[in-house]
Amino acid sequence: MEAIVYSTIGDSSVLQLVERDIPSPGPGEVRVRVAVSGVNPTDWKSRAGTRRMAFDEVVPNQDGAGVIDAVGDGVRDLSAGDRVWLFLAQHGSPSGTAQEYTVVPASRAIPLPEGIDFAAAASLGVPAMTAHRALTVHEFGPSRLAPGALDGRTVLVAGGAGAVGHAAIQLAVWAGAAVIATVSSDEKAALAEAAGAHHVVRYTDDDAAEQIRRIAPKGVEQIVEVAPGANARLDLQVIANHASIAYYANEGGDEIIIPVQPSFAKNLRVQGVLVYTVGEAAWRAAAEDVTAALRDGALPVGEEAGLPLTWFPLAETAAAHDAVEGGAVGKVLIEVTPAIR
Repeated sequence: MEAIVYSTIGDSSVLQLVERDIPSPGPGEVRVRVAVSGVNPTDWKSRAGTRRMAFDEVVPNQDGAGVIDAVGDGVRDLSAGDRVWLFLAQHGSPSGTAQEYTVVPASRAIPLPEGIDFAAAASLGVPAMTAHRALTVHEFGPSRLAPGALDGRTVLVAGGAGAVGHAAIQLAVWAGAAVIATVSSDEKAALAEAAGAHHVVRYTDDDAAEQIRRIAPKGVEQIVEVAPGANARLDLQVIANHASIAYYANEGGDEIIIPVQPSFAKNLRVQGVLVYTVGEAAWRAAAEDVTAALRDGALPVGEEAGLPLTWFPLAETAAAHDAVEGGAVGKVLIEVTPAIR
C-alpha cells in the first residue's frame, strides 16, 4: 500500500511517499481503508516540533474517514464494510490516516450515519471534538450536547471561520444557543454566517464589545476562544456572571493576562481544552454527540456551509501540510483512495 511517512522532525520536505505492507488489526482494533484524510494544525506542528519522536517512523494525520475491511479479536460492534469516521488515529501510535490502510482502536472508528459523505466525515475529528468539549465545560452544564441543551444561552465563537469555530457554531446552533461569531474580514463573516451564526462581529472594530453587548445585554454565557491572550480584554467586557471561556489555541500570543476584579466579580471560569488529553469519557461523549448532530444534518461542509474544502492527492501531503501551516481558510483534505470517496 502507499503511505506517507517521516522518520525525522522538520519541515514538510521530511514527508515521503513509500510502499508499506498492509497492517493487520490486533485485539480490539479495526483496519480501515482510508478514503479521505483530514489535516489539522497539530499534524504539521507535531511533524515540525522540537520534541524527540516517539516512534522511528510516523504516518501523519489524526483524522479521516473510510471503510472497515478487517476487525481484530474482541471487536463486537463494528464489522467489515462499515463506513466510519476516525479521530486521533495517530495519537499514541505511529499510524495516522495519510495512507491507504490504517489500524486504530475500535473506539476511535465511529459509524457514519447514512447519507454522510467522506469529506464531511474527515472534517470532524479534532475540530468537532474540540468544539464539543469547549461547549460542555460550563459550571452549570450541559455536559452533553443535543437539541435544546443550550436553549436560552448565548455563545460567542471567536474565529468563527476556522475549522473549530465552524464546528462550534454548528454544534451550538444545533443545541439551541444564540450564536455570535467574531471574525476579521467580510470574507470570513460570510463563512461564519453560512455556518449558521446568528450574529457576526468584526473583532477589529473599535466598538466590537459594544456591538456584542447590544446583541447580548445580559452578557455572553459561553465563549469558545481561539486567541485568549489577544481577546481577553474583549471577552471580559462581554461575559455574563458565571460565564466560561474555553480556549483551545494560542493565536495572537502565548500569555493570558486577566484583570482580577472583573474576572472574580463575575465568577469567571477559564478552561483550557486539548482534545488529545481530555480522556476516554470526554472522547466517547463527543463522538456520540457529534454523530447525533451528523444524523440530524447539522454538520455540513463546503463553502456553502461555511467551510471551504481544499483537496490534495496523497502524493502531495507535504503541500497539504504547507497549506494548513500557511493559514488556509476552511478544511484541507487529502484524497487517499479516490475509488471509495
